[in-house]
Amino acid sequence: MPLLEPNPQALRPGTKRSPAPDRVPELQSRGTPRRLREELTELLGAGKVLSKISDLVRYASDASPYRFVPQVVVVAEDIDDVSAVLSYAHGKGREVVFRAAGTSLNGQAQGEDILVDVRRHWVGVEVLDGGARARIRPGTTVVRANAALAPHGRVLGPDPASAIACTLGGVVANNASGMTAGTTRNSYRTLASLTFVLPSGTVVDTADPAADEELARAEPGLCAGLMALKAEIEADAGLTARIRAKYEIKNTNGYRLDAFLDGSTPVQILRGLMVGSEGTFGFIAETVFDTLPLDRKVSTALLFFPSLPAAAAAVPLFNAAGALAVELMDGNTLRASVSVAGVPADWAELPKETAALLVEFRAPDETGQEAYEAAAARVMERLDLVAPVASVDNVFTRDPKRISGYWKARKAFVTAVGGSRPSGTTLITEDFAVPPARLAEACADLLDLQSRHGFDAAVAGHAAHGNLHFLLAFDAGDPADVERYAAFMDEFCKLTVERFDGSLKAEHATGRNIAPFLELEWGTQATDLMWRVKEVLDPDGILAPRIVLDRDPQAHLRGLKTIPKVEQIADPCIECGFCEPTCPSHDLTTTPRQRIVLRREMMRQPDGSPVETRLLQSYGYDAVDTCAGDSTCALACPVGIDTGALMKEFRHQRHSPREERVAALTAKNFRAVEASARLAVAAADRIGDRVLQKVTGTARRAIRPDLVPEWLPEIPGPAARRLPRTHRPAAVAVYYPACVNRIFGAPDTHHGPSLPEAVIALSARAGKPVWIPDDVTGTCCATIWHSKGYEQGNEIMANRIVEAAWGWTGGGKLPLVVDASSCTLGIAHEVVPYLTDDNLELHAELTVLDSLVWAADHLLPRLRVHRRIATAVVHPTCSMRHLGDEGKLTALAEACADEVVVPTDTGCCAFAGDRGMLHPELTASATAREAAEVTARPFDAHLSANRMCEIGMDRATGRSYQSVLLTLERATRP
Repeated sequence: MPLLEPNPQALRPGTKRSPAPDRVPELQSRGTPRRLREELTELLGAGKVLSKISDLVRYASDASPYRFVPQVVVVAEDIDDVSAVLSYAHGKGREVVFRAAGTSLNGQAQGEDILVDVRRHWVGVEVLDGGARARIRPGTTVVRANAALAPHGRVLGPDPASAIACTLGGVVANNASGMTAGTTRNSYRTLASLTFVLPSGTVVDTADPAADEELARAEPGLCAGLMALKAEIEADAGLTARIRAKYEIKNTNGYRLDAFLDGSTPVQILRGLMVGSEGTFGFIAETVFDTLPLDRKVSTALLFFPSLPAAAAAVPLFNAAGALAVELMDGNTLRASVSVAGVPADWAELPKETAALLVEFRAPDETGQEAYEAAAARVMERLDLVAPVASVDNVFTRDPKRISGYWKARKAFVTAVGGSRPSGTTLITEDFAVPPARLAEACADLLDLQSRHGFDAAVAGHAAHGNLHFLLAFDAGDPADVERYAAFMDEFCKLTVERFDGSLKAEHATGRNIAPFLELEWGTQATDLMWRVKEVLDPDGILAPRIVLDRDPQAHLRGLKTIPKVEQIADPCIECGFCEPTCPSHDLTTTPRQRIVLRREMMRQPDGSPVETRLLQSYGYDAVDTCAGDSTCALACPVGIDTGALMKEFRHQRHSPREERVAALTAKNFRAVEASARLAVAAADRIGDRVLQKVTGTARRAIRPDLVPEWLPEIPGPAARRLPRTHRPAAVAVYYPACVNRIFGAPDTHHGPSLPEAVIALSARAGKPVWIPDDVTGTCCATIWHSKGYEQGNEIMANRIVEAAWGWTGGGKLPLVVDASSCTLGIAHEVVPYLTDDNLELHAELTVLDSLVWAADHLLPRLRVHRRIATAVVHPTCSMRHLGDEGKLTALAEACADEVVVPTDTGCCAFAGDRGMLHPELTASATAREAAEVTARPFDAHLSANRMCEIGMDRATGRSYQSVLLTLERATRP
């Protein structure tokens, strides 16, 4: 064990707690049973089998109110792995559940035996026929797929609110639709073909002309069974009519029995049945979608009404006018949305009875847009709208920023409302549909039902399609509260079916939540047919038992998860998973959601239990050490939960008093530390990479990997000992070279001025000279200490840099230009919580500009480009995302290159200062997809604007990244 290995017990929850009823039992503390682990490891290889209790716990939760701990998790890499697991399950009598994004809301992604991760190795999009179709792997998010289609002017039909995180495999398996899909643009209607693996292991590609012939050879009984069911259904006119009627409105409850009416062969029937089958019929390995036009002329309004029924009554008018989307939000939803960045603060003052419609028209051209706007104006004349707060204007807009803000508020429905629920309560998301003409009536009945059962629910939905969602919060650990929820569900389901002949699940699929009520909606005959379909396709019942079909009338109350209170910054989390795709460690260790899930399990456990102890033993590396701390999770989270900040706090908790004192001493003496670091880099340049890698490797093993960086060959030589001389009198801005650019030089492949020299030259060339203060040495943005959780050192440097910057800028009269995006973020924002009251006042007077903003907005308009390169690829950093500066990087690159590429899979490189040297495996994992895209073709330049991120990308791609300002200086040099 390394000498300075932190004590895992430092992160033991300190609050008093009572064991939760749904805690992981002590018998499972050792994880996967030995025999199961060994057999699967022998079958698949050790790297594909996750067996620690921490692995099982982090996969036990999804976005639903349920929690089931699997016996083992398998990370499947290909169809062979999936087939091997299915064969093993058949032979051993075991059960299998597939999980991709874990964003489903009814427990479909949870299993109690073998859980198969089909996200990590299943990502990819191939655009076909100029964008008319797209071949998409099941672990690909909807957002990622649409990003690939956008340049072709195309888009997928399904558009769920969770598009940032949900994957196409899950979208098809649940027939998820979203804001605009309705019944015509969903997966069932737009899926051209798919490849899937049946429970038997048989692989079917529905696009293969010989598919039916091959299936008949491999599965004659299955084919005969499907055709017999088809004949039986078609022979019953009443049943046929009932099936057709059920899909006139949105419906994902039960199996798609209309597949027997729409398909004429077993393969065609299976193509339909797999949609909405929720993983109970097989594994969807690949999809091919017919895409739709991406109409770019958009007009949108957020219209406010005095009540929910009043808003609902206006929906048919906008439908008739041709609106593509009409979204409903009640007062609770609107008020909860103030937690979403960009939503007007005065929404918190909206009357509870208020409701709003988000109405959007999309057209291919200006003429069409004007026609839609005229139709909308005629509808508006008939409405009695209200403006209860100042920010409400009730007008249509074409402004992309405002439209984006409206949709951000709407899509945050579940997370924003869920985040504002009482601490310790479980969130239930219900989803139903009624005939659109009866929507106002359904809203009134729903409000009455909620009131009678003591729920103050939030309501929103796809009003254009008669589809409503509402949220209920209750204490899953309180039997009386569970009973209250159960009574509500019984009455709600009867109301929906018996009064409105509606769908109990319009787009979220049956799952565990509605399985007991399937027969209530469909009747005995149709439900019996669904059981028989399952018997034909999965006679041994190995796939996803108790999902869709369950004869237990109390099944929806089994496995409800408690939500124990955790640290305040993370407590609002509803485990939706929106944060996961952006997390740099999501393919290596844990995600933000999983970090919180693991923490909650610790809180469920009695103090000192074997489960808690083993979770703590894994948490240090899996959660704390391999968190890049980039906080992009906060950007993805609709309520801004910053799990990165929590991990930094945990790093602080693990520090010994001695470590904190050393860090503070380093901050106090940073001038000497900086000089020593530069000398060390210079010495290393002479010693050679192989020797340094051996020395640092030995030191890391002896001391602690999280304290001793690994030497990387990509680390450049030293910066010049002295900064260029500048003059203050004529300067229009103060230039602050970040410490990283004062220690490390330009890439070895760069021949020309240093970054400070380039910034000075560009500024002078544009008639905007800058001044570098003589005493910048020994100062820093404080990110070094902040990212590692060294509180005292952070406070020392944060206050020092603000005091110095205030003096340099003449009390804020001149802007401070910073040449590393992470340092800009640090000085502009991250230092604020650590400042004294006096320095808070000084900070408020500062104008901190990133060098990208300085160059793009202040210099570029005054510069003349003399030479251009053909191609460039850019790496926007996570700090740029926080600052909103990504567009500036692209704009500067476009000034220098004829073609600029922003990789579709760009993301945080996770180098994070020196974290990529402490844990190189983190950067390797975080950059894998972006690196593959970058290295697939040659570029003349690889550009970014943060030295450590550039080093990280050098290592990831084998290409040489440099600041875009160096390229701009060369391009504009006379």
